[in-house]
Formats: sequence, structure tokens, C-alpha cells
Amino acid sequence: MKKYMGDAMMLITAIVWGSGFVVVAIALKYLTAYQVMAGRFLLAAIILLILFGYRLKGLRWSVVWKGAILGTILYIAFAFQTVGLEYTTASKNAFITAVNVVIVPLIAFIFYKRKIDGYEMLGSILALIGIGLLSLQGSFKMNIGDILTLICAVGFAFDIFYTNYFVQKEDALTLTIVQFVTAAVIGTLVVIIQGDIPATIAKEGIYAIIYLALFSTTLAYVLQNVAHKYTTATKAAIILSTEALFGTLFAILFLHEVLTLKMMVGAVMIMLAILIAELKPAYFKQRMLKKMGRT
Repeated sequence: MKKYMGDAMMLITAIVWGSGFVVVAIALKYLTAYQVMAGRFLLAAIILLILFGYRLKGLRWSVVWKGAILGTILYIAFAFQTVGLEYTTASKNAFITAVNVVIVPLIAFIFYKRKIDGYEMLGSILALIGIGLLSLQGSFKMNIGDILTLICAVGFAFDIFYTNYFVQKEDALTLTIVQFVTAAVIGTLVVIIQGDIPATIAKEGIYAIIYLALFSTTLAYVLQNVAHKYTTATKAAIILSTEALFGTLFAILFLHEVLTLKMMVGAVMIMLAILIAELKPAYFKQRMLKKMGRT
């Protein structure tokens, strides 16, 4: 039951992140990429401190340095993704970001010699192809925005992997608080150094920041970090990759984009990837046990 609870949390996170593509697009009309990040992380850190600040009593050094690492990785990944979005399309940004699905098991293999599960790798590849069919609208030629987004994908892969690794020994909520405080400090310092503190902000920009901070940042990352206790890093990456699917659905609903046959095929492949990663090993194991029981 805990396993499925973790997967459900990851799916909710993916849905919320999918909605974030539309909201970020709105926010960038009124604020710079760095102002958006500083605003969302600063407000998210304040919300977390108000709700869960009591958990910082007896804060251990191990949580501080691990949370600081995660916060730094998170800010860098979001920086490349958000700035990259200014130079490329949202669909290509979503697809290239989803490359982290394939990168996660490679990180585990290269740095920790973890055996790559065949079903997980197959699911990762299918999810990647599905997201490509779902998101890519133009050519595969990469511009500066695509390159920045690819770097962001590597960053998110490391964030997923090390979050999964750290929460096995540390309290997920405490780790998340330190992570967001770190990202908020970095984001605020970047805006101050740039001398780009806004004097006034349009109400649409304020609403967008509140949504990104409350839902896409606070709620989504609390759910994700807690869920990592109950699932593997690669499964988490596969489920989180469906944010491209939900991002497309929200774009259709709010931006009136057209759902093509190619996009529908991509959506089906993503769902198939999750089913393979989640159900196939257990299915074949049960069949094997049944056969052994008959002999």
C-alpha cells in the first residue's frame, strides 16, 4: 500500500508540474526568469517554515549539507529550464527536460554501480519516445534554448536521484525546508547582484508567483520528497515525466492548442511505459511462482 501511495504522490506532483508550464509562460510576460525563480522559492520557503518550521528543532548537520546540495542543484536546474524557455518552445522545453528519465538510471550505474533494471530502462526509453511524440512540434535542430534545457535535464536527474538517496536516512520534510531555503537564498542573491529587484509587479505576475510557490513548488516538492521513501529513483523519474502529458492537456484547455494523432500516440506510450515499469516485473514473477507451484 505504501508503494502505491508513493506512486500516487508522484502522479499528483506530475499533474501540478504540468500546470506549471502554463503559469510560468504567464509569469514570464511580467517578470524575468530570475525574478520568477526568486519569487517562487522565497515564498515557498516562507510557507514551509510557517507550516513545518517546528521540525527544525534539533536540526542535524547531515540534513543541512544534504538539503543545501539539493537546493543548489534544484536552483541550477530551474535556472537553465526557465531561461531556456525564453529561447525555445514550451514543447521542446518539456521534451528535453524529460531526458532526465534516461539519465537517472545512468547516474545510478556510473556513480554507484547499481544494476540497470531491464524493465525500468525499457520504461524510460518508451517514456522518452512518448514525450517526444507528445511534445515536439518542429525540427530536432537544437538552438541555445535547447542546449540550456538539456543541461537542466541533467540537473533534474541529479535532483531526483539524490533526493531519493538522501530521504532514505533523513526526514523528508526537514530536508525539503533546507532545500527551499537554500534555493531562495541563491535566487534572492542573484536578483540583488543583478540589480533587478522589481519596483512594481502586475497583479497577473503576482498571482502566477503565488500559484508556482504554493502548488508547483511547495505542494509538489513536499509530495515528491516524501514519496521517494516508497519508490525507486527511476520509477519516480518515469512517473514525473508525465508532467509533459499533463502540460499538454492544460495547454489544450487554457491555451487552446490542438491535440494531434501523434500527440495521442505519445500519451499512450507514456502510460505504457509506466505500466511496464510498475506492473510487468511483478506480473512475470507471479506467473513464474505459479508455474513453480504446479511442478
